[in-house]
Amino acid sequence: MPEAALPAPPLGLLEALRSARRPLVLTGAGMSAESGIATFRGGEDSLWSRFDPTQLATADAFDADPALVWAWYRWRMAKLRMSQPHAGHAALAALARLRPGLVLATQNVDDLHERAGGRGVLHLHGEIAATRCRRCDRPQAIEIDPAWAERPQLRAAPPACAVCGGPLRPGVVWFGESPPARALRAAIGAAQVADLVLVVGTSGLVYPAAGLPAAAPASVPRYEINPEPSALSAAMDGLWRAQAGVALPRLVELLAQ
Repeated sequence: MPEAALPAPPLGLLEALRSARRPLVLTGAGMSAESGIATFRGGEDSLWSRFDPTQLATADAFDADPALVWAWYRWRMAKLRMSQPHAGHAALAALARLRPGLVLATQNVDDLHERAGGRGVLHLHGEIAATRCRRCDRPQAIEIDPAWAERPQLRAAPPACAVCGGPLRPGVVWFGESPPARALRAAIGAAQVADLVLVVGTSGLVYPAAGLPAAAPASVPRYEINPEPSALSAAMDGLWRAQAGVALPRLVELLAQ
C-alpha cells in the first residue's frame, strides 16, 4: 500500500501509545505473510487448503510416518529461513526500544521478529527450528539447508537424537498440544498489567493466543492493525485497515515526532 494511500491511524491510537509504558503487542500469520510466508488459513494458497493437517500437524501423524512429516517441516524450515523481515518487523523492534516495557507475543513460528532486532519474543505456537527429541524431549539444534526449499522431498528421515537416538521433531505446537507454558504464562501476565493492547495481522481464531486481548483490564485501549476484519475486530477500540509493513513504520515515525 503506497504511503499516500495509507489511512490515518485510528483515533486515540497514537495518544495511547505515547502514554503507554507496558504495551502488549500480539502478532499473527498476516505479519509473516507480508514476508511471503503462506498462512495456514484464509485463501486458496493457504497451507491447510493444500495440505491435510491430520497427516502433518499432529503427534500421532509424526509417530505413524515420521519421514513424511519431517520432509514437510524441513521444507518449511528452509522456506522460512529464506524469507526476510519486512519494515513492520523492524518497526516493532524500534518501538520496543522506544517503549522498553513493551512485550511482544507472536503466533508465528519463524524468527523474523528476532532477525529484525526483536528481543524476548514470546512464541505462543513454538519455534519451528527449535527442534527437540520426540522420545526424550531434549532440545537439539540442526543446520537448515536452503536446498530443502528448492528440492523438496516427499519423505526424509528425521535426524536422530544424539542422546537417546530418538527422532527429532520440529519445535511447533501441533494440534492437540498445549502452547509452551512459560511463554503463555508470560503473555497472560503481560496482558494483565498492560496499558495498551495492539493486535497485528492475526485472524483471532486460535486460542489461547486470541484470548490475550480479553485478559487485559477492561479500561485498557485495544487496537487492531489488519487489512481484513478478524474475529477480534468487534472487541477493538480502533481498527487500522492497513498492512503491518506500512502502518507500523508510520506509527513509529509519528511517535518519534
